[in-house]
Amino acid sequence: MVKDSKARIQKAEILSFVPTGEYYFTKGIKAYHRRDFKKAKKYLQRAMQLEPGEPMIVCQLAIVSTELGEFENSNRLLHLILEELDEHMVECHYFLANNYAHLGFFKDAYHHAKIYLEVEPNGDFSEDTEDLLDVLTFEAEDLEEDLYEQDDLIVKQEQARELLESGYFPKAIELLKDVVEEYPEYWSAYNNLALAYFYLGKVEKAESILDDVLERNPGNLHALCNRLIFAHYQGKMNRVKQLMESLKKIQPMLTDHQYKLGATFALTGEYDLAYFWLKKLYKTGFEGDGPFYYWLATSAYYTGYENFAKSIWKNVLEHTPDKEGHEPWNSEKPVVNGFEDHSGSIFQKLESDYIEERLFAIFLASVSGKLEEITTSKRYYQNQKLTAMEKNYIQLNKAGTPSEAQEIAEVLYETHQPIGTVESSLYLMWFSVFVQLSESTLRFKNKRAWAGAMEYVWYKSSNERVSQQDIAKRYGISTATMGKYVRLLNTYLD
Repeated sequence: MVKDSKARIQKAEILSFVPTGEYYFTKGIKAYHRRDFKKAKKYLQRAMQLEPGEPMIVCQLAIVSTELGEFENSNRLLHLILEELDEHMVECHYFLANNYAHLGFFKDAYHHAKIYLEVEPNGDFSEDTEDLLDVLTFEAEDLEEDLYEQDDLIVKQEQARELLESGYFPKAIELLKDVVEEYPEYWSAYNNLALAYFYLGKVEKAESILDDVLERNPGNLHALCNRLIFAHYQGKMNRVKQLMESLKKIQPMLTDHQYKLGATFALTGEYDLAYFWLKKLYKTGFEGDGPFYYWLATSAYYTGYENFAKSIWKNVLEHTPDKEGHEPWNSEKPVVNGFEDHSGSIFQKLESDYIEERLFAIFLASVSGKLEEITTSKRYYQNQKLTAMEKNYIQLNKAGTPSEAQEIAEVLYETHQPIGTVESSLYLMWFSVFVQLSESTLRFKNKRAWAGAMEYVWYKSSNERVSQQDIAKRYGISTATMGKYVRLLNTYLD
């Protein structure tokens, strides 16, 4: 009998068990029906790893995430299905509508509910979707009109953000003043308006707006962060330290607040805190913009996570290709965020409605060596806004005999480069003054005196403590000469 047993063992075959995505999907469904959602999530995640392109698995995982209260993760999975796996899986719109309603994003909930009913008017979830729409409509009477207003507000806010990032500060101010007049409690617009004034050198006005926001909406995180940014740019280190300690104690729950806090810490060099908040957002599936990935990569690099920083930099280049070569670890090409390095920014300014911004764009093109490239492009020839003054400015630069405006701006550039959002307000102020002075009988022979006076007036407009004597020494002119040109400038600025 023992002999027969050995024979049977020798003849037996060992069958390997290789679990598939379908196997784990089935186990996940069974756990889901038992309402063991944590186990269901575990099985479905394994199924998704084995079959990442199967939309049914991803959808079921999204449903389980909703049951666990992980609405943002559920939305990320549902958008993945519609955008990459199967755009015809219409029930995803119903699930998205429910998730957004739970999160309080009624506009998005309404949007996806309407899509579902338009495509599947008699679908499995049509009655539930109609009930959801009734609830949404009850929450906000005349929802269609409210949504239209929200869309209009979002569009204006996005336009203002783009204007700020491109250095169109006067135009951004115009737009944002209209927004706050129409929406007097839309605090985001006030905060951006404060930034626009600050970057234009009107510090008192900017800070008074933040004071107003914090008085009417105490604890507004964006206003508190902007206060820190203003103090950082002005070099008020005691103020920076005080504000930093306050912000370190804040534990925001909202995604927008976490992003703002992380970006503010990164901008002010607190990379450990920046990495904590930005990485936390990234892990939840947050789909950020170019600046989000830029600050995440930068803070990761400066906190020792170099490999992660390099992987995130790919996202930076997808959103902003002109950042190539400006990696924080690139020692040969240091990080430079100047407007002069980006053709896109120069073109935007060249198409501005304001002559001082168009002159500024030409100056940027000249100091970057991109003047020939830009002025021979199709986009340049389609520009109908350039006046005779600007065209003459360009021709003089090309001929090697730069105009007086260019020469004085070049003197400023010896000290103020690269040109970021703060520095751009100095040049915009100069070109604005030049446009006015060009109609007078004044001449610009003493270029270093004009540049020194311009810098002094710019600093004073930002409430910076500077002396005419110090700046006169920097530009190689006498204090008396400095005083004379400061008085001239103040006359025209007033």
